[in-house]
Amino acid sequence: MDDWIPFDEGDYIVERAWLVNESDQAALMEDTVVQIFADRQGRRHLKGRGRIRNVEVVALLEDSDDLDLLLDLGAEFKFLLKRPLLKSGKVFAPDIKSTFQFNPVTPWEELSAERFAELTGRLQLLTV
Repeated sequence: MDDWIPFDEGDYIVERAWLVNESDQAALMEDTVVQIFADRQGRRHLKGRGRIRNVEVVALLEDSDDLDLLLDLGAEFKFLLKRPLLKSGKVFAPDIKSTFQFNPVTPWEELSAERFAELTGRLQLLTV
């Protein structure tokens, strides 16, 4: 997973982010940030966090165990992160949002604006 991150070290605000299952159901993430950092060898790594309604994550998982993440960092920077490692709180009240952390397992796929619009246009936002 070398050299797949096109950004310098730092925190990057994500304009829009969705957690998505294989049936194109999606949960909107809020206040999402991607952090790029370097290890001792100078290789860049990524981790991120946002807020999400945990009941919506559970609803997504009822249909499929494999969840992907669509990220819009603005301008032409749109990405698909396939099956990241996910960590979240354990509060399942419908009105509660908790911090949600994600770490890639594979490099993200950079998407054209057209492909991103196609994917997001198919999304069925959950309202649990």
